Amino acid sequence: MLNMEKTLQELAVLLKGTIVRGDPEMVIDGVNGLEEARPGQISFAVPPYLEVAGQSKAGAILIPPDGELKGPQALIRVENPRAAFATLLTLFRPPEAIERKVSPYAFVHPAAKIGSNVAILPFAYIAEGAEIGDNTVIYPHVYVGRHVRVGRDCTLYPGAVVREDCILGDRVILQAGCSIGGDGFGYITTDGKHTKVLQTGNVILQDDVEVGCNSCIDRATVDSTIVGKGTKIDNLVHIGHNDIIGENCIFVAHVGISGSVTIGNNTTFGGQAATAGHLKVGSNCTFAGRSGIISDVPDNVVWAGFPAQPHLDWLRMMANQRKIGDLSKKVRQLEKALSKLQEQK
Repeated sequence: MLNMEKTLQELAVLLKGTIVRGDPEMVIDGVNGLEEARPGQISFAVPPYLEVAGQSKAGAILIPPDGELKGPQALIRVENPRAAFATLLTLFRPPEAIERKVSPYAFVHPAAKIGSNVAILPFAYIAEGAEIGDNTVIYPHVYVGRHVRVGRDCTLYPGAVVREDCILGDRVILQAGCSIGGDGFGYITTDGKHTKVLQTGNVILQDDVEVGCNSCIDRATVDSTIVGKGTKIDNLVHIGHNDIIGENCIFVAHVGISGSVTIGNNTTFGGQAATAGHLKVGSNCTFAGRSGIISDVPDNVVWAGFPAQPHLDWLRMMANQRKIGDLSKKVRQLEKALSKLQEQK
């Protein structure tokens, strides 16, 4: 790891923040979480953690503009502590440098086109007609299929698979083991026998998409499965064939999107949420974890539950369910009282 030291004042200038407590010449040599940090390191705190952040052993803490923190730590007020913390991670823990060359132990087809400043590490496979953009890094055991186009500044981690004809934009990140362009789940069932339907389309990942470990995005039966710019996909997520995903969406782990679903921009799916197929989901929506979306959804909603419904309605339903035990007890008591009255007649 790179050894680096910065003064509190230097960090405040870098982050466009203001020192509100502490010696500007204090030396910071690392960055860490509140619980893990030691005196020479800097961390960050936002509500509701400001109340307990004073117990951290960190030497300095980043806080929001209106934040107050009781404790001995030096404090820097910044506009967005989380974003500032991310900047410091890049400063103190930069990614490991990769030598920009094509390893003699990688297979690169003579008809493949490789851009400048590209790194292709041992045992990667680049098929015929594939194109790799400038500054892209391809780790061991990555498979890039025939006629795949990979943009500039991409990173494909070990074991990632990009099947034939798929297209990756610029700055796309594929984490280890993910699959782009596997066959869509398409079958015709006749007399109980399932016959495979040829999947002839592809997958298009637009600029700045990231796909997590062991997630799968299926190729379209025809045309393209599309993931829009800036969308981030967590680990173990499935995107079905012919889905059209908007820009800047978030898919948390274990989400499953059935085939032929259209999703707008800036929509978030909590962990284990899932959809039925052939739906239209709006923009700026949020679905709580384990939501089951079985119908079209308008823009600008927050839904939860199965079947998914407005979040407030779901909360009321859950509150009523908790009362069922007491209601059942009261019903039994009333039944006993009624039975006694009937016996007295």
